[in-house]
Amino acid sequence: MPARRPHLTESVAQSELAESLAALRASLDLPEEFSPEVLAAAEAASAAAPGADLRDLAFATIDPAGSTDLDQAMHLARLGDGYLVHYAIADVPAFVAPGGAVDLAARERGQTLYAADGRIPLHPAVIGDDRASLLPGADRTAFVWRFELAGDGAITAARLERALICSRARLDYPGAQALIDAGDADAPVALLGEIGRARIEQERLRGGASLNTPDEEIVRRDGGYDLLRRTPLPVEDWNAQLSLMTGMAAASIMLDARVGVLRTMPAPDDEQLTAFRRQTEALGCPWPDDLSYGEYLRGLDRTEPLALAVLQIAGGLFRGAGYVAFDGTPPAETVQAALAAPYAHVTAPIRRLVDRWGLVICEAVAAGRGVPGWARDSLGALPRIMGVAGQRASQLDSGSVARVEAALLHDRIGERFTATVLELRGERAVFQLETPAVTASCPAPAGARAGGTIEVALEAADIAAGSVRFSAV
Repeated sequence: MPARRPHLTESVAQSELAESLAALRASLDLPEEFSPEVLAAAEAASAAAPGADLRDLAFATIDPAGSTDLDQAMHLARLGDGYLVHYAIADVPAFVAPGGAVDLAARERGQTLYAADGRIPLHPAVIGDDRASLLPGADRTAFVWRFELAGDGAITAARLERALICSRARLDYPGAQALIDAGDADAPVALLGEIGRARIEQERLRGGASLNTPDEEIVRRDGGYDLLRRTPLPVEDWNAQLSLMTGMAAASIMLDARVGVLRTMPAPDDEQLTAFRRQTEALGCPWPDDLSYGEYLRGLDRTEPLALAVLQIAGGLFRGAGYVAFDGTPPAETVQAALAAPYAHVTAPIRRLVDRWGLVICEAVAAGRGVPGWARDSLGALPRIMGVAGQRASQLDSGSVARVEAALLHDRIGERFTATVLELRGERAVFQLETPAVTASCPAPAGARAGGTIEVALEAADIAAGSVRFSAV
């Protein structure tokens, strides 16, 4: 192995990375600070008191450590042989006047953006991190979904109301997982594992599927940046099932009322499925004929290199997601194929614009009132707004990761690495390094196969451009 190049000082590397990340922000024309008008409007906003009071229920939140924009809180209890789930969603609509300064600013942003060098919020902090956020020990208005579930996780009754709640605990994912693993019967999430597994089984019965690939995250560490690749904890999947259940209930309400906005994804066609089956056979990890693709993907061991290669290829089956708004005749295609059910985004209004419309529409329908005119009049604009916001978020994420990857490798030119091949694309091999957690590609060497390993050498790492270049050894 070649001798390691003299190390650039951390201050030099981090300075160059900071400049590159700032240039990325500028190239994407990302929003800057909120205007004084928007901040003043947010400061003046207040929520009207709801008719229901559910502060006797011990709600709790589960979010990444350090989060302050808390969209959801849960209360879980047994109900006979089944379960009672209260799922509270932040009452952002109470603080955003339709057509007002905060509303217009949020429509320009579309969603909260998470950059390596800081978060770009959808709403001013006084709303997103304070008054609307379901912080522990604070009385908050919320849209509260009440689900009665059978023992197998099937919904037997559901309703929605606006109510006053008070969260009692703010948990992070490792902490919540530890409470469940310890069997703490008094923990606010004690039943989450049971309910989450039951809902995953309901997903299987519907024919739904989930990739659940390891996350690649940019983290701050020792004054700089690093890349972390981790497999989501089981509690994250269980928690997500509550959100998915709520989104499916919201879609049902809107379809019955013939007004709303859905999150859709086309199902893979026969040609795509046939190609995927052939690829799994070539990998030596064949997809059995008697399993749906959802069951097959759920059964993969995500710690194995072959499984990672299969999941990389399976990503091609989960494309084309978008939004469709309707007022009158429902759209011809209503299903989110990965869930095998109609679905709507309603559980993250602090961080995602479209959820505010879904909540307002569903609550009005549930209360027997007419859908507000402002919501109906602006429905048609949502798919474009969210499409632009999603594209901007994707470009920011990929551009940030690329620049951090280059920074992590900038002083390792000439070194060799053992890499796991994820996929062969034409004459190139897409691979992952173990440390640092970098994904890249190079011309495929003879004998390379997905799921196998190759030796690669780093030839270049350009922080400003966010690019790295490898060759196969």
